[in-house]
Amino acid sequence: MSSSVLTLEEAIVRFGREKRNGRRVVFTNGCFDLLHPGHIRGLELARELGDALIVGLNSDASVRQLKGEGRPILPERERAEILAALESVDAVVIFDDLTPREVIARLLPDVLVKGGDWPGDQIVGREEVEAAGGRVVSIPVVQGYSTSAILRKIREGARTSRVQS
Repeated sequence: MSSSVLTLEEAIVRFGREKRNGRRVVFTNGCFDLLHPGHIRGLELARELGDALIVGLNSDASVRQLKGEGRPILPERERAEILAALESVDAVVIFDDLTPREVIARLLPDVLVKGGDWPGDQIVGREEVEAAGGRVVSIPVVQGYSTSAILRKIREGARTSRVQS
């Protein structure tokens, strides 16, 4: 099955069927503004925990609220297209809220995955997933990769090169 960008309703229909057929559905989420190796490795680890991986993607409006002006760098449709092209990703669902709680509560994945930088008691959707018999897994954050750090480097490089010219 090729990856695709779906509405929440389309994802519920498609992956509800997957679950009924005994396939384990995994969900993770994020802004994925500039895709880096840390993201790729995290998505691959998440995918290994089940048979299908759905990625919840923060919309442009929610990224702006979470990360501030100037973000996201890439618009939501482009970020979604890049994620959907990854072998480890089965579907992408864009959401407008600051958290994916509604998406998780309606999809009820078998496995909810978050990076280990999130304290377990702060993982949004934990209650809903566990109440439905699913599990929550924290995966280790890949050190040395951060979109904010990459953007800082770019901005500093731009300032440095202006000074030299």
